[in-house]
Amino acid sequence: MLGCYAQTELGHGSNVKELETTATLDMATDEWVLHTPTIKATKFWPGSMGLMANHAIVFARIVVGDNDYGVSPFMVQIRSLEDHTVLPGVSCGDLG
Repeated sequence: MLGCYAQTELGHGSNVKELETTATLDMATDEWVLHTPTIKATKFWPGSMGLMANHAIVFARIVVGDNDYGVSPFMVQIRSLEDHTVLPGVSCGDLG
């Protein structure tokens, strides 16, 4: 596994309290659904995410029902381990 740290957001820098990315618990499937709701919530500057990483530690606000439980890290696979293609629902780029 090659990983990266994805906390910093375009509109909030490293201000963890203001992060917009959410991790909502889907009670029907018992899965976490991570969502970047605005362009400001785009994870920026996570080093190796653009080209190398196949997993990311993504920081997101935990949402269960109507409750926000604050920010927590989630380990997320972002690319195939077989051919390194970006997985469905994931967008990756490099700042050059």
